[in-house]
Amino acid sequence: MASTISFIIWVLFITDTVWTQSVRQVYEVHEPGDWTMDDFDCPRECFCPPSFPTALYCENRGLKEIPAIPSRIWYLYLENNQIETIPEKPFENATQLRWINLNKNKITNYGIEKGALSQLKKLLFLFLEDNELEEVPSPLPRSLEQLQLARNKVSRIPQGTFSNLENLTLLDLQHNKLLDNAFQRDTFKGLKNLMQLNMAKNALRNMPPRLPANTMQLFLDNNSIEGIPENYFNVIPKVAFLRLNHNKLSDSGLPSSGFDVSSILDLQLSHNKLTKFPRINAHLQHLHLDHNKIKRVNVSVICPASTALHAEQDVFIHGPQLSYLRLDGNEIRPPIPMDLMTCFRLLQAVII
Repeated sequence: MASTISFIIWVLFITDTVWTQSVRQVYEVHEPGDWTMDDFDCPRECFCPPSFPTALYCENRGLKEIPAIPSRIWYLYLENNQIETIPEKPFENATQLRWINLNKNKITNYGIEKGALSQLKKLLFLFLEDNELEEVPSPLPRSLEQLQLARNKVSRIPQGTFSNLENLTLLDLQHNKLLDNAFQRDTFKGLKNLMQLNMAKNALRNMPPRLPANTMQLFLDNNSIEGIPENYFNVIPKVAFLRLNHNKLSDSGLPSSGFDVSSILDLQLSHNKLTKFPRINAHLQHLHLDHNKIKRVNVSVICPASTALHAEQDVFIHGPQLSYLRLDGNEIRPPIPMDLMTCFRLLQAVII
């Protein structure tokens, strides 16, 4: 039991790190001792808060061009403007940049000058959501940790785009125009530290191939995925959060072992075409099966095999770890078999 709790805490810690590292860095205090008077210049189009000298706020100003960025700036906010291009020149002196927010502009791939982004050797976070991009921009700086490209028109990922991004931990490509032919077997090669991959709301019919081995969160909601290949999860042995809601998964499209994967803690399969429970692992904690075509609860099928429990008796002293089960929107009629509670003794909520 102790080892399971430790693993869960570790997963949550790592997940939290991916999302909160930016918050920690934003509030770091920087000594201005080595700055010159020129370093305190502020572009007239923007706001430079005296209490936060490393930040430059240029959002919501109707800008069509990026102003010259002073050398002291770490955090640059340019969202919600009319910017179409990212040239090299405005960033000539901006060697300290860690964070760039260019969400909600009109940037195209043709408007990004080659080298404009890759020259930013300390950049960690790049936000380009809600623009006009048709492919993942490249080249990008090796230092990058988070790349946010949601709600563009991305349909292509040029070969080698991610080959040097070994520090990237989060890649968000949700709500784009990705088809299966956007991926090669080596598309994600180089993403050695990627933990979260979001490709929800695209046009995928198949699972993306050869995902990075360290992937822990995989979000593929709102695609048209019909099946999962045999042994697919062998390549991503650390995946803990898997979302496949709003797809076209059927019973015949699942691997023979189902989702009997010890690393998965949260599994979401809502709004698919399943008629029966898939196989699950005793480690699973949250299971979403609502709005499928399931007619009955066959506990003998869904209860994890006793052999798996015997192998880890200390961990499963209370049996399988499932605590949340959602079944509403199916064809199941109450009451729920009592055997379900006998198998899953840690169940706290069953929605039917």
